[in-house]
Amino acid sequence: MNQAATTMIKALGTNEFVLSDVVFARIRTLVYEHTGIALTEAKRQMVYGRLARRLRALQLSGFDEYLALLDRPDSVELEEFTNAITTNLTSFFRESHHFDYLSGIVLPSLGSHLQATGRLRIWSCACSTGEEAYSIAMVLREQQDRLGDADVKILATDLDSSVLAVGAAGVYPAERLKEMSPARVSQFFKAGTGAQQDTVKVAASLRELITFKQLNLMDAWPMRGQFEVIFCRNVVIYFDLATKRDLFERLARLQPPGAILFLGHSESLYHISDRYELIGRTIYRRTGA
Repeated sequence: MNQAATTMIKALGTNEFVLSDVVFARIRTLVYEHTGIALTEAKRQMVYGRLARRLRALQLSGFDEYLALLDRPDSVELEEFTNAITTNLTSFFRESHHFDYLSGIVLPSLGSHLQATGRLRIWSCACSTGEEAYSIAMVLREQQDRLGDADVKILATDLDSSVLAVGAAGVYPAERLKEMSPARVSQFFKAGTGAQQDTVKVAASLRELITFKQLNLMDAWPMRGQFEVIFCRNVVIYFDLATKRDLFERLARLQPPGAILFLGHSESLYHISDRYELIGRTIYRRTGA
C-alpha cells in the first residue's frame, strides 16, 4: 500500500488491517504465554496500533500472515512481538520517595550486613531503558562512604531487548534530565558535543555498577544469590492473580528476611503474598526469622 493510500485510510479512521476476534484471542494467548500480561478487550486498539507497525515493517498483508510467522519454530519475530507489546514508560527518579527511602533508611541500616558479608545486591527487574537502574546507582555513589569497600552490584533486567540496548549504552536526550538537580547532572553525566550536543552520557562510575541482562520473568531465573533490595515497579499491573502470586513467591526466595521490595504506585500485595509486610508507600519488607 502506498503512502497516499495509508494516509487516506488514517484520515477516514479506518483500520488498515483487520483484527478479528479470533486473531485477537490468539494474540492475547501469545502475550500471556510469553510475558505473563493478561490483556483485556480494552487493550485491543493498543495492540492493533503496535502490531500494525510490525506488519508494515515486514510488508505483510494481514494479521493471519503475522501469526503464521510467529508460529514458526525458528521464528525470530517473537522477540519483536514482545518488544512491541510491552510498555516502557520510565524516567530518572520516578516515584522519588523510593529513592529517598533507599538513601535515608535502607543503606544506613545495612552496616552490620555489609561488615558480615562485604556485599550488596540490588535488582531492577523491569529496568526498561535504564533510568531506574541509573537512579539507584546515583544513590549508591552518593552514599559511598556508608558502603566502604563492599562489593556492590545492580542487576538490571527487562524482557525488551531494544530498551536494554538503550540502557546499556547509557546515552539519553538531555531534556530527560530537566527535573534532576544540577549537582547530580554535573557529577553523573557528560554532555554530548557536535552531532550529539542534545544528548548526555552516563558517567562510567554509574555504568560500572550495573549489569544489563535480558530476562523474561515468566521463565526460569539464573540468579541464585540473595538480593537485599528489589525494585519490581509497574511490572504486575496486567498480570492475573495466579501469575502475581507465583512471581512474588519467587521473589521472596531471592530475598533474606528484612530485605526490601519496592512496587509501583498502583500495585499492592494485599491478598497476594504474605511473604512481605507493608512498611511504607508501596514499600515492603520480607518477613520471616
